Amino acid sequence: MKIMVETSARHLHVSEKDLKILFGENAELSFKKALSQPGQFATNEKVEVVGPKGSLKMSILGPVRPETQVEVALTDARKLGINPPIRESGCLEGTPGCKLIGPNGEVDIPYGVIAAQRHIHFTPEDAEKAGVQDKQIVSVKVGDNGRNLVFGDVIVRVSKNYAAAMHIDTDESNAAGLTGTVDGEIIL
Repeated sequence: MKIMVETSARHLHVSEKDLKILFGENAELSFKKALSQPGQFATNEKVEVVGPKGSLKMSILGPVRPETQVEVALTDARKLGINPPIRESGCLEGTPGCKLIGPNGEVDIPYGVIAAQRHIHFTPEDAEKAGVQDKQIVSVKVGDNGRNLVFGDVIVRVSKNYAAAMHIDTDESNAAGLTGTVDGEIIL
């Protein structure tokens, strides 16, 4: 089965509390563009993410989340001087933290920096068509440009709130020489 593969650049999700500290008491995330997942959007808001060795300016994705989470590629992590584990989004226990600097204030998050595990979002109907189940690990073949690559350890995530798409980070996309959104082939 074919699946749309998108590259997810470094970004963060913020809690309501941290949003208010970083951008002011009346701050709300402002819509920049819709993302492929229903209800998710890029915002105009950016913060500086600071680690022991350096910092990077990163965009915030909305809507707000229960906990602040920073998602980086491993190359980004080296620039910051942080060694994040590879995790599913939202699995933050035991992860390193960092400092966030916004136009109105600073927040030291004690945990929440991850390198996102490559994953595929599916609706229950699309998962059934593909013959996969939630939390199943699959492989996905990408590329037709002389840098073909099979990504292993791709976790399937199934929810009625999702749209079918695979997400990889910029390091993974660059390794396969991908440009823009491409099709991948799921290998069971």
